[in-house]
Amino acid sequence: MGKLLWKPSEERIKKTNMYRFMQTVNSKFGKNFDEYGPLYEWSVENIPEFWATMWEFADIKASTPYDEVIDDVTKMPGAKWFSGAQLNFAENLLRFRDDHIALVFKGEDQNATHMTYAELYDAVARLARSLKDMGIQPGDRVVGFMPNMPETIIAMLAATSLGATWSSCSPDFGIKGVLDRFGQIKPRVIFTANGYSFKGRKFDSLERIANILQQLPSIEKVVVVPYTLQEPDIRSVPNAVLYDDFRSPESGLEIEFRQLPFDHPLYIMYSSGTTGLPKCMVQSAGGILIHHMKELVLHTDLKREDVIFYFTTCGWMMWNWLTSSLSTGAALVLFDGNPFHPEPGALWKMAQDEKITVFGTSAGYIAALQNAGVKPGKEYDLTPLRAVLSTGSPLSIEGFEYVYSEVKEDLQLASISGGTDLNGCFALGNPMGPVYAGELQCRGLAMKVEAFDENGKPVLNKQGELVCTAPFPSMPIYFWNDPNNEKYHAAYFDVYPNVWRHGDFIEINEHGGVVIYGRSDATLNPGGVRIGTAEIYRQVEQLEEIEDSLVIGQNWKNDVRVILFVKMAEGYELTDDIKTKIKATIRSNASPRHVPAKILPVPDIPYTLNMKKVELAVKKVIHGQPVLNKDALRNPEVLDYFLDLKELQED
Repeated sequence: MGKLLWKPSEERIKKTNMYRFMQTVNSKFGKNFDEYGPLYEWSVENIPEFWATMWEFADIKASTPYDEVIDDVTKMPGAKWFSGAQLNFAENLLRFRDDHIALVFKGEDQNATHMTYAELYDAVARLARSLKDMGIQPGDRVVGFMPNMPETIIAMLAATSLGATWSSCSPDFGIKGVLDRFGQIKPRVIFTANGYSFKGRKFDSLERIANILQQLPSIEKVVVVPYTLQEPDIRSVPNAVLYDDFRSPESGLEIEFRQLPFDHPLYIMYSSGTTGLPKCMVQSAGGILIHHMKELVLHTDLKREDVIFYFTTCGWMMWNWLTSSLSTGAALVLFDGNPFHPEPGALWKMAQDEKITVFGTSAGYIAALQNAGVKPGKEYDLTPLRAVLSTGSPLSIEGFEYVYSEVKEDLQLASISGGTDLNGCFALGNPMGPVYAGELQCRGLAMKVEAFDENGKPVLNKQGELVCTAPFPSMPIYFWNDPNNEKYHAAYFDVYPNVWRHGDFIEINEHGGVVIYGRSDATLNPGGVRIGTAEIYRQVEQLEEIEDSLVIGQNWKNDVRVILFVKMAEGYELTDDIKTKIKATIRSNASPRHVPAKILPVPDIPYTLNMKKVELAVKKVIHGQPVLNKDALRNPEVLDYFLDLKELQED
């Protein structure tokens, strides 16, 4: 167990939605739960009862009630959820129509703008009318190639109000990366901004869109949102229309929310695509709605008076997750740009100005703040802040301690982990529980998550494979272009029948805390001992000399040896002294088995478009295997550096 860093007061616990939900379960089922552990155990043993209670607690809007919660709780995949129910996702996110702030938008070099729930409803109604007039039907695909701005959310809500299926990429995706995704799903309408900003520079999107359209014949309309220019020239883009010219000029319109089955396709999300074309994961309207509301209302304790921010792009599932916060009536803060521009504390200044209460980001950002010596708690007034969420990669123990020492002492730090596949979390925050350094607080309610050992048996206090042994509503309903569900089955169910294997390497301890050790397919096996890559990153990336790192296992002399690549911080070179320091740090804080056989400098570390380190691609390169889809990478040119490294041919 890690060091105890924070514990909520009794008063704070009793004000949480989780506590209120617990009382609901107690009175409804004759229980007397007073802490999270027993509630969790009840939720995974009584899955239909849990989700039925969540449906009521979240006040899901449905025109027709459901007949049964789930047809077969032992069936995975393929269990059918809330059959008979008719609902609309957008209607559940637009339940408020008042003057409370719905969206705050801060572009990198721009002043923040604010939109109320009444204004949001009106904007969605006008856009929905135009999409309906052009014949958009349930099941049609509408896509966004957009920055994280209000018009992206408005377009998604307008499309889904009609029953269309939404998908998005962020505008920094390359042409082939976009075509690999949208080319598979054949959308009818694409929304794009004319450009985007990053580090004070403006980038044009229209030339890229014109090139994309040449290979995307399904597109009938390109709706262009002016962003970096007020009056962009759209003449070079076929079928293009400016946003204001496209949307209905009428105001005061009522939205006709199309009522559809619970499992109607809502989102198409994408795998990273590093092993071929990205897999297109189709997720249901009802499944995403109730799953997100569970995570936002119970685990994040989101309420109407909250102001929630997540640093994300529209190419990452955290955008979809953040958007569902509208269902609670909270205010959402959207940011487009570089988080260190114009200064490293830019997002914390925004947190101060907008009185953010829930601040979501990535472990990489927290490490970058730490390395840059930023002290947000001393430099900005963060009085309203009550929670920091971190995801994307495991947050190091030093990252946990940094948040409590330099951001705020009295807040809930929730490291959360799940995946694009489920558009949510397997393990995340518990507002009623303590925070221990390096640990995710709990497994999510009704998520029957275990760590399986090499024999497929659940283990405690021991590292194992993250699995989920019971179905949950946000599982993909199917993969696109996968008629026999072969890709779907191969992605999660080919190792353990009827059990979802996620591909993470974790440890669950006796009080229900979870530690993530990295991707299990990147797990190192020197001498037959399994080591999670995160255990090494945790030690290396706290060193001021190191900006970033990547670790892989190299097949060597009938065994595996650990190779560590480091990107040096500015002003440093990899000397023998620094190598000795790295090895000593790893040896004393992890174990001698974790110490790399070789430490090599690299100019950069390769990442996917979703900002995940690509350990597997580097492993393939050094073993002379092809990397099938370099367009899934943000910086594919970096892989060339790893080719034929002579140091890897030596002892």
